[in-house]
Amino acid sequence: MAHRTRKRRLMGIGVTALATGTVLATTSLPAAHAETTAAAASVTVRPDPSYKQEKFEGWGTSLVWFANATGDYPAEIREKLAQLLFGDDGLALNIARYNIGGGNAPDVKDYLRPGGAVEGWWKAPAGTTREDVDWWSADDPADWNKNADATQRWWVDRIKKDITHWETFSNSPPWFMTNSGYVSGGFDANADQLKTESVDDFAKYLVGATERLEKAHGIKVDTLDAFNEPNTGYWGTKLGPDGQPTGGRQEGAHMGPELQQKVLRELAPVLEKSRTNAEISAMDETNPGIFATNWTSYPQEVRDLVGQMNVHTYGTGQRTTVRDLAKAADKPLWMSEVEGDWGDGQSFTDMRPGLGLAQRMVDDLRELEPRAWVFWQPVEDYDNMKPGGESAKGGNWGEIQIPFSCTKKDTLETCPIYTNTKFDTARNFTHYIKPGDRLIKTDDTSSTAALSRKGDKATVVHVNSTTEARDVTLDLSKFGHISSRATVTPVVTSADGKLARQKPVRVTGEQATVTVPAQSVTSFLVDGVSGVAKDAPELRKGHTYRLTGVQSGKDLTVGPDGTGLVIKSADAADPSGQHWRLEQIRGTDNRARYVFTEVESDKRLAIRDGALVAEPDEGSRDRAAQWIMSTTGDGTWTLVNAATGRLPDVYGQATNDGAGVGVWWPNSGSNQRWKVTDVTGDAEASSAAQD
Repeated sequence: MAHRTRKRRLMGIGVTALATGTVLATTSLPAAHAETTAAAASVTVRPDPSYKQEKFEGWGTSLVWFANATGDYPAEIREKLAQLLFGDDGLALNIARYNIGGGNAPDVKDYLRPGGAVEGWWKAPAGTTREDVDWWSADDPADWNKNADATQRWWVDRIKKDITHWETFSNSPPWFMTNSGYVSGGFDANADQLKTESVDDFAKYLVGATERLEKAHGIKVDTLDAFNEPNTGYWGTKLGPDGQPTGGRQEGAHMGPELQQKVLRELAPVLEKSRTNAEISAMDETNPGIFATNWTSYPQEVRDLVGQMNVHTYGTGQRTTVRDLAKAADKPLWMSEVEGDWGDGQSFTDMRPGLGLAQRMVDDLRELEPRAWVFWQPVEDYDNMKPGGESAKGGNWGEIQIPFSCTKKDTLETCPIYTNTKFDTARNFTHYIKPGDRLIKTDDTSSTAALSRKGDKATVVHVNSTTEARDVTLDLSKFGHISSRATVTPVVTSADGKLARQKPVRVTGEQATVTVPAQSVTSFLVDGVSGVAKDAPELRKGHTYRLTGVQSGKDLTVGPDGTGLVIKSADAADPSGQHWRLEQIRGTDNRARYVFTEVESDKRLAIRDGALVAEPDEGSRDRAAQWIMSTTGDGTWTLVNAATGRLPDVYGQATNDGAGVGVWWPNSGSNQRWKVTDVTGDAEASSAAQD
């Protein structure tokens, strides 16, 4: 869940300009600043279909809090919002996350932010107070409120024909399951909030609400997540002098890794016996680093209970760590929530927010390799974001802003809807990278690319955050077939317009060059390409490679004992122990598995008893001898062991010849990354000379 006061400090980029945006009402807009950044050099982008991800599931949103706030708005306002979010001309979202509210006690005065007080699915007896915590039973129908949460559920009915994946999730247990007695967190924000004696009840509450939601609305929930940013100190409750709560302003609950494991152990059998077919997703941590801390603390039997891994990217470090953890676990991975400001005060014209969001999307897709990308909530409270609301200058959270204080008597004129540049740049992705497409590798950090479902088209989305126009050359030589009629059609969002489709550019000599405006996001629609060029893959079965450590600059080498692995300087005269023959044994996408066998010794790379070893290649290749390769397109790779999830790791980040190479969990360190150099001809020549 977004926690703006601490997150918006993370969201800056150093570019700004006056731009034009969309406002669905007449309004006075604050002016944006104008600054100057370095001139933009020309860029060549090489989309590479030889490294492709699994089928992309699509783009999504959480419904809370905007759905809770707007679900009873007048029909014309709700319908306009629905079209902006789920319509073909809007964000075209196809994934929705329904929030199972916790709900404070009936006698607690509402102190949560507008939209934040999501009604729980329980029904308390008359006169129940915060002190009454032992009355609820999952088995008693009288304790369930089947009509709960009408406003968020209006949205469920309105959009269910647009949604291909439903997820239910919790921000906090109901008040009577918490240690503090409030859904906004504990009095100590770093202490576990769910009472240990309520773990079983919490599991039954989540599953019971999911079952009732499915039955009432005729939908199928695919995944259920019990947590939201659980291992953080974000969620705390403060009381005023009168003993009434004054903060925080949203539902949240700290749950450390041990408590998370207890919840998952209880949730799995309850789901198994239920009427829903939903799988467990976990654990929606605020950033990849904390996600990795939680996940690696889980024993294998708990990790096995999780069907889908969910992570947020409010912090951006260690994306590749979680990427590799998901590959090792062989589970789908979602970027399940992010939002931000990327500006300097509320503005619907400033291009900075749109550029900041677009670059975050590029980085997430390139480094994390998620199956889905989900907004926190594209609709934000205009009153909270205007100057004097969330901050003195206001803010740009959300792609769409509308007052959360409108009434049933309002119209689009009196309750206006605004869109900022994030709405426009996000559509450069959501309109042209579609569910069923496969994201593919690029060698440019400002670009992401995808192959169409049928494999006969491609899309490249490029972000130019500088204040100068830029020549972008698409090098299509990695494709196996380029039609003589192949074209590239730019669709540009900039200060001068949004999703402006330009004339197609003919591909000549396997390339097309387009000049993109300053501070723009451009979708390049590539027609007439398919397949994979024979020489495109960096990893080719039957070829031989040197694996050079990025941090050490030295090659992975079979050690003097013939079993251990060390790093050693490349030796052209005597490359023994350093040439690794590659065999692909399973898969064709970014989770394909390989075996590496050292040419001279005929020993394969494996993990046995927690150690990296070179062992005789006797033909049978179990998972301990299988490696999953990951790259961000920069020419370096990680090797993920299919059995253990560990990576080859240079001990102590050493650089001296003979330093040992062991194994460790993924951590995005340069001592876990390897440059792959094809030495097939050299290896054959060396072998022949020795013979």
